[in-house]
Amino acid sequence: MNDDSRVVCHTPTPGKKPTRIHKWKYDLLRGIILDILDSSADGVEFRSLPSFVDACLNPEQRANLGSVGWYTTTVKLDMEVQGDIERIPNASPQRLRLVDRSRQPGANAESRSP
Repeated sequence: MNDDSRVVCHTPTPGKKPTRIHKWKYDLLRGIILDILDSSADGVEFRSLPSFVDACLNPEQRANLGSVGWYTTTVKLDMEVQGDIERIPNASPQRLRLVDRSRQPGANAESRSP
């Protein structure tokens, strides 16, 4: 966890500047979010996502991460921009799901490497 390399996290909000976070934090949360959404056929309420992520962290990860809610939101927004996850249309409150890559052009292409 001493790696100083960083990942630029983008947001789908026009005009909003990207944020840089430690790569290990990005990789950790991205993996957890993918696992959570992969195990939920109906998607997950966004407001519940930080609690689900927190439950997947060990004490050392939790202590070194910082604000679970802030990092979860930052990584989640970047994953939306990258096309890994999406908001379920017309769902209120906001729900998230994995993007079905089999329906996308270039479905066999590798996803971005942070």
